[in-house]
This record gives sequence, C-alpha cells and structure tokens, in this order.
Amino acid sequence: MKGYPNGEISVFEEETPPGGVVLGLDGGATSTVCVCVSAASASIAITGAKSAKSLPILSRATAGCSNFNSVGEASAKETLEKVMVEALSKAHSSHSAVRAICLAVSGVNHPSDQHKILDWFRELFPSHVKIIIENDAVAAMASGTMGRLHGCVLIAGTGSIAYGFTEDGRQARAAGAGPILGDWGSGYGIAAQALTAIIRAHDGRAPQTVLTKNILKVLGLTSPDEVIGWTYADPSWARIAALVPVVVASAEDGDEVADEILHCSVRELSDSVKAVIRRLGLSGEDGKSPFPLVMVGGVLEANNKKWNIGNEVIKQILADYPGVSPIRPEVEPAVGAALVAWNQYNRAVRGDQIS
Repeated sequence: MKGYPNGEISVFEEETPPGGVVLGLDGGATSTVCVCVSAASASIAITGAKSAKSLPILSRATAGCSNFNSVGEASAKETLEKVMVEALSKAHSSHSAVRAICLAVSGVNHPSDQHKILDWFRELFPSHVKIIIENDAVAAMASGTMGRLHGCVLIAGTGSIAYGFTEDGRQARAAGAGPILGDWGSGYGIAAQALTAIIRAHDGRAPQTVLTKNILKVLGLTSPDEVIGWTYADPSWARIAALVPVVVASAEDGDEVADEILHCSVRELSDSVKAVIRRLGLSGEDGKSPFPLVMVGGVLEANNKKWNIGNEVIKQILADYPGVSPIRPEVEPAVGAALVAWNQYNRAVRGDQIS
C-alpha cells in the first residue's frame, strides 16, 4: 500500500491554534485515519492554491475498520469516536475547538446512513460544529483536487467504488455494493476469485493453477482442502484482500488463471468509471472534454515488472474518453476529508455573514 507523506506533523505544546481546528476522517474496510488540521492553515492552502502536501497536520490517529456493514454498528461507532478523540488529544486540542468535521466512511450509501452516523456524534461536539457525513469516495476525490468536488474518483482497495461529481452538484456512483453483490474489481474480489480457482482446480472443475502452490505457501497450509477452513474461520474482507500481491506475482510468473483474474479486475474497474462518466456527462457532448480522475487504493498500486493494474485501467478509460486526466494524490484521503470540512464550514460562515 502506498504511503502518503502529507505535511509535517506539527506539535503544539500549548493551546489550540487561533481559529480552531477541523477534523478529516477517512474510514475504510481495512483502516480508519483521522487528521486534525488548523482551520487557518486549511484556509491558506485552499485560497492560495497550494499543494495539499504542504498543509501542516497537527496530529494523526489510526484504527481498524469502521464500515458498519462489515464490523457492525457498535464497533464502527467505537472506532470512529476513538480516532477523533485521539487526534484531538495528540493535537493538544479539545472538542470545543473543533469548527467542522468530515467523516468520509465506506458503507455510507444512503441518506439514512448519514443520519445514523450523525446521530452517533451530534452530542459529542458543540452544536455549532459543522458535521459532514459522506462516503469515503468524497475524501479520496478531495485528496487529489484540493477539496474541489468535480470529476471522478476510483477507489480500489479492499473494496471498490467509482464516484463522480459535477460542477452543479450532481453525483453518481457505480459498484461499491460490497463483496456479496459483486465488487469484483476490488482486492476482496481478486482474492476471492483466486481462492475459488484453487478449489475448482482441486476438485477438477477448472485447470490447475500456480495460485494453489503460492497461496498455500503464504497461508502456511499443506492442502487445498484446508483453504475452506481458513476462509470461513475469519471471512473478514481485509483478511481475504491481503492475498492480492500473491495473485499479481502468480500472473507475473505466467499463470493464465491469475492473469485472467487481474484482467477481469481491470475490466470491472474501468467499466465502473465509464458508467459514472456516461451518467454525469463528464466528458461533454463530444466525449473529449477534460476532467480529473483521482485514483486511490492498494489495488491500483499493486504492480510488478509486467503487471500494473492502475495503468491498465487508465488505458482502457482513455481509449473511450481521451479527456480524462489521471491524478495520483500526494496526500491521504483523510487530508482530503479535512479540506472538505473546511470548505463546508467556510461556506456556512459566509452564508451567515451575508444573511
């Protein structure tokens, strides 16, 4: 997985910076990250059109999965609260200093999901605090566009989703419905197909594959029969998705089964992006208008000498939409969430001043 440099983490030994702080939270199926940023610094970075990489981070806190569809509501709530409290503590700040929060969490797919999470934390912060609840795709998009929500973002990590935004506020998404409903371009999807290929080869329904030897070795198993027990002992999404590098390595070694699984992932991911582009008309009437495509996630970074999933996805999209401009963010999605929080807070402040 790619490491994001972000800005320098500044330690404030005394009180909160003037103007308060904003919190940006990126909650995924594997991990949850919360950053605390000075509201004044966010303002300078955005209005000055500086790189988000130069944005000073007061603190950063991490925890496990916060997708309530994966770990349940109680666990998700505990994780989200933990990272926010820890981030504030590390920044020597307090709840009263918070001006705005953006919680961008995987699994948020409907207004009812937003209301649910808002109800969890509304009483944790003062009433003036602006709390924004979004899908994690929003944070990923903002991490590549300085908080501006326009264009398309493709996330392919443990799960996968394509999400698009227009200048006038319309949104559309494709995939992101979880492993049961077929996110086959995701890390989970790739690894699940590899495990299935092992079982099918073992019982004679499919050709033999080097995936059997390679995955058994990584898992410390001796027989394909043991794969069944290993899989159901803990079918968590991230645990399965961790096998993606083995699939890529097997494809690099010339295994046709592994190679086809990766090609399937490329098709699924590029088709998801193309669906969003068509629905929102991001490429214009001639199909050539420029727009950004932010690309985030470990699957898009899973590459060796021959295989580069992210580059293959870009090639397929460019073939139909030559105006697309791929962006690999320099900062992590949590920083993007912080920029979204500041933008929303600033917009609310300006609205109050006008009224």
